[in-house]
Amino acid sequence: MEKIDACVIGAGVVGLAVGRMLAMAGLETIVVDRADAIGTATSSRNSEVIHAGIYYDAGSLKARLCVDGKAMLYDYCETHGVPYRRCGKLIVAADDSQSAALQRLQQRAMANRVTDLQWLEAPALRELEPELRATAGLLSPSTGIIDSHGLMLSLQGGLEVHGGAVALRSPVLAMRQTSDGHLLQIGGDHPIELCARYVVNSAGLWAPALARRIDALQAAPPPRPRLAKGNYFSLARRSPFSRLIYPIPQPGGLGVHLTLDLAGQARFGPDVQWLDGDDPDQIDYRVDPARAERFYAEIRRYWPALPDGVLQPDYSGVRPKLRLAGETDDSVTHDFIIDGPAVHRVPGLVNLFGIESPGLTACLAIAEEVRQQLL
Repeated sequence: MEKIDACVIGAGVVGLAVGRMLAMAGLETIVVDRADAIGTATSSRNSEVIHAGIYYDAGSLKARLCVDGKAMLYDYCETHGVPYRRCGKLIVAADDSQSAALQRLQQRAMANRVTDLQWLEAPALRELEPELRATAGLLSPSTGIIDSHGLMLSLQGGLEVHGGAVALRSPVLAMRQTSDGHLLQIGGDHPIELCARYVVNSAGLWAPALARRIDALQAAPPPRPRLAKGNYFSLARRSPFSRLIYPIPQPGGLGVHLTLDLAGQARFGPDVQWLDGDDPDQIDYRVDPARAERFYAEIRRYWPALPDGVLQPDYSGVRPKLRLAGETDDSVTHDFIIDGPAVHRVPGLVNLFGIESPGLTACLAIAEEVRQQLL
């Protein structure tokens, strides 16, 4: 049996950020993951957007950690050479009936400490983006895009520079509390038992199922997952837009929006496709080409000149939504859940549940939150 200070379960962007943070605090840290590469699930299947912090309920973890994390992430990209671009975003009302919703978003953003939004009427919108059609919009200059894989490689490098390590193909099978900390049974190519003083469950889609295998949590079962698949289509031509274009948010997501990668390639999504099961190992990530019909209709509300036949199935991702005790099957919680010892009374353990968007933006702030809860 090997003994270490800290074990982080899950080598996505949040797990790597947490592992780096704990290693920088002087702890001997290992990040383990069941996959054969870092960031193979939610972290590599998203829009790669650095969010401003506009949409989230005031006082929520998402609001606070997104706004704090955005500033930390821009600084990190500058100092560590991670490719990014502060391209800005337009949130648009397709017609006058959506103006009130747009005003509510502006008010929510102010409550979340996002003070740089600019209200624009239709002529100003057309001047910025000539092919955009909207009656009004909010310009968010602090929204950006990032190379998510480059970020994860940088975080892994920071972990390793401070004496930590990543162990792939190393699924955690069980965990029980001991007098020395937590004993983890790890499978894979070289099964081992690992004793860690501190454990962070950052397993993403697998986090609730993993928590159910932690013996000390049996009296307080974790929330149940409700998985929401989001499909993306790419644009098979040059994009006429230089900024991200978002419609008014919809239940379950932010609507079918236009994002750009660092090369200028446009993609649209995600939509919301609720999955029947809750087993992440059974997810079919293929994109059904037939879903393009709805994408055309949604996109043409703000880009009526979108030609036929230019949307191609690209990729999909799955949001780790959560059902809480007492909620109906159709309801989900909309905030991050960061459960430390103050919640579950298990020393040295933090569970991260429901870390969907803006988890990429907030990864460094989440890591700091975990450090404070543990240390």
